Amino acid sequence: MMKTSSELRTLLRSIDHKGYPAYKSLGGSYQFGRYVLTIDHVQGDPFASPSSLHIEVLHREAGFPGVYFDRDYVRIALQDYLTRRMEEQFSAYNFKAKGSGKSGLLAISRCGQEVLERSACQITSDKVILRFHVGFPAFGRTINAGELEKILFDFLPKCVENSCFMRNLDPKRLKACIDLAEDQEVIRRFLKEHDMVAFVANGAVLPRKSGVSDLPMRDSVPFVSPASMEVSIPLPHAGEKKGMAIRRGITLIVGGGYHGKSTLLEALQMGVYNHISGDGREYVITDDTAIKLRAEDGRSIRQTDISLFIRDLPNKKDTLCFSTEDASGSTSQAAGVVEGIEAGTRLFLIDEDTSATNFMVRDEFMQQVVSRSQEPITPFLERARDLYEKAGVSTVLVAGSSGAFFYIADKILQMDCYKPVDITEKVKELCKEHTAPRTKAPDFALPDFRRALRPGSQRTGNRKGAEGQGRQEGRDFQRNQDFRGGQDSQGGRDSRGGHGGHGDSAKLKTFGKDSFSMDRETVDLRYVEQLADSEQTNALAHLLRYAAEQVMDGRRTVQQTVSLVYDLLEKKGWEPFCSSYVPCGLARPRIQELYACLNRFRG
Repeated sequence: MMKTSSELRTLLRSIDHKGYPAYKSLGGSYQFGRYVLTIDHVQGDPFASPSSLHIEVLHREAGFPGVYFDRDYVRIALQDYLTRRMEEQFSAYNFKAKGSGKSGLLAISRCGQEVLERSACQITSDKVILRFHVGFPAFGRTINAGELEKILFDFLPKCVENSCFMRNLDPKRLKACIDLAEDQEVIRRFLKEHDMVAFVANGAVLPRKSGVSDLPMRDSVPFVSPASMEVSIPLPHAGEKKGMAIRRGITLIVGGGYHGKSTLLEALQMGVYNHISGDGREYVITDDTAIKLRAEDGRSIRQTDISLFIRDLPNKKDTLCFSTEDASGSTSQAAGVVEGIEAGTRLFLIDEDTSATNFMVRDEFMQQVVSRSQEPITPFLERARDLYEKAGVSTVLVAGSSGAFFYIADKILQMDCYKPVDITEKVKELCKEHTAPRTKAPDFALPDFRRALRPGSQRTGNRKGAEGQGRQEGRDFQRNQDFRGGQDSQGGRDSRGGHGGHGDSAKLKTFGKDSFSMDRETVDLRYVEQLADSEQTNALAHLLRYAAEQVMDGRRTVQQTVSLVYDLLEKKGWEPFCSSYVPCGLARPRIQELYACLNRFRG
C-alpha cells in the first residue's frame, strides 16, 4: 500500500537516535507530490554499501514528447541524458548531510563517453524510473534521522525537479542529444545497406587525452578521409556528413610507429557504441557485431573446434573438441575466431601488436626450415580470405612487420602523421615484383557449434535430485549429440523471473571492468577490450548467474543459452536477473560480450 511523504517523515522522526537496523522499517513506497519514492534496500550499517532507492515519474507529469522515447535508440539516448543530468545534480549535494562512513552519499551511475543502456534510468511506456544510492546517515551506528530527512525532503526533491521534468531542462541541449542519436542510427543503417562495416567522419578526433582518460585529446590532428574512400551520408539533422567508409572485405592499416594505426583501430572497436556530443568520435560508427580479436595467454577454452587453425598436434589432442585451462597465445586466438563466428560477428578487428605472431603469419623461409607437416598451425593469413568469402566475416587488420598481408587485402591504408592515405594501387603494383606467399589453405569448414552447457552441483533447489546425479562438480561444456538445428527444449526448467525464487543464489562480486567472481570462481575479462564500463561487467555477472541457475541443462547449446538469456533481457529488462529489486549499477553489454563471458567461465 502506497504511503504518503508525511508518513515517511513521521516514521523517520520516530526512529531517530535508535540503532542503525531500525532504518529497515523505512522500506516501501511513498508519494511525493508528482513522483513516487521507493526505498528498495537499506544498508546494514553506515560503512556498508549504500542503500538503494528509486523514483518514478509518470509521463503525463514528466512531459517528454513521445518521439523522444518511441524507438529504442532515442529512448536510450534520453535515458543517458537524464542519468547524466541527475549525476550533475547529485554532485551539488553529495555528502552535505553529515555522519559516519557513507553517510550523506548521493550517487547514480557515472556515465562515460559511450551511450549505454543502464539500470540507473529506465523509461517504460508510462513512466520514467531513476535508480540511485543514498548513504543513510548515522553517528557511529546510531541513526541520525534529521540528516536523512534533509536528503529526502530537501536535497532529493530539488534534484528530481531539475532532472526529470521537461520544463526544467534545456530544450536545445536535450533535442541535440536526441538528434545526434537519430543521425547515428541513420549512419548505421547506411552501412548495412551499402555493404560497409565502418565510417569515420572527416574532422573526427580519435586520440584520447591519456591512457587513463577517455576524453578527447586537445590540439590533435583531425581525421580526413582519403578521396578514394570518401562517402557522403545525408543525415536528418547534421546535414551531409562526409568521411571514410570501410567496405566489407579485408582492410589493412599500415604505417610507421606512432603514426596513428592503433588509434584508428581503437576508435573503430569502440564505434560499436554511440558516443556523446563533444567526444570527437560521435560519427565514428562501426558494425555493432564487430569483435576485437587478440591473443590471451592462459585463458580457459572448453570443447571448442579450433581445427580450422590448429590440427595434428604432437600429443594427438583432439582439436575438433579442444579444451585447455592454460591456452597459448595462438590457441587462444584460434578459439577467439571460432567463438566470434559463433557469436555472430561480421567483422574482426585485429592489431598485430596484440596477436600471436605464429598464429597470424609464417614466412617462406620459416616454412623451409620447419616444414608444413611439422607445423600444426594454419595461420590467419591463409584463412582470412575464406572467412570473408565463405563465412561473411570481414577483417580490419593493423600490421607493421609482415608484407604478406598485402596480398590478401582489398584496401590498404597508410597512416601518416594521423592522416590516412590510400596506397592500395601502389602496393598492388609492388606485389607484382615479388613472389607471392601462400595465402590460402585447403579444407575450410566452419564448426557446427553444437557445444552444450552442462550443469553440475547447483545451489538452487530445483536442480537437486536425480538430475544432478553422475555429473561432475561445477559446470562444463559438452558436445551436444542431440542437437536439432537450434530448437530449444525447456526440459522442465523454471523460467520465472528472479532466480527461481531461491534465496541461496550464487554470490557475485565485481572487480571493476576487468573481472567478476561468482561463488569465488573468477571470470577474467581483461582482454575483452570492447567492454566500455564496469557496469557492463556487473551486468554480465547477473546474466551468467541466471544462465547457470535457470538455463544450462546439458542439452541447450551455447548459442541457445545466450539467445534465451539475451532475448529475455530485451523483452523483460533487468527484472528477471535481479532477486528482489533492480539496483542502480547495471549497463547492458552486447551479445558478443555475453558469449565472451560464458566462454571464459571456468566454473
